[in-house]
Amino acid sequence: MHQARFVLGGMAIAAVIAMSGCDSQPGSEPSTTPSVPAASSAAPADNGATAKACDDIEKDIKDNADKIAKAEKIGPPAGHLAVSAQWAAGSAMVIAHSIGANEAVSAAADKVQQEMMALGDAYMKSATAKPGKQKLEAAIAELTAACSAT
Repeated sequence: MHQARFVLGGMAIAAVIAMSGCDSQPGSEPSTTPSVPAASSAAPADNGATAKACDDIEKDIKDNADKIAKAEKIGPPAGHLAVSAQWAAGSAMVIAHSIGANEAVSAAADKVQQEMMALGDAYMKSATAKPGKQKLEAAIAELTAACSAT
């Protein structure tokens, strides 16, 4: 069981690292010409990236909830392994999609990711676990508020 958690955790970390290393303009060279001040161009791009991140993360959370529900129907102990794996996969998607979002959304997404991983860990510890989702729901509410503020 611990080996599965390490493998899943490693996959989640690898996905986040892979996504963070993506260059939106491959082959582009650094410019030697003076750039436009950041205040005039960064805000619209940041709002667009943040809005996209919020939309993507909202879809990730809904998609993950559907997959969790299907995995829970399998029942213990195999179902708990599937549920744990899905929590880890869902948390990786949340973090991957939060890259480029503003600081408030990124911080809220990080809390959602941490709660998803905590639920996955709880399912790995016991085949009869029924962990509460109150902390995850609170983190999702915080993320929703951060997204509404953009």
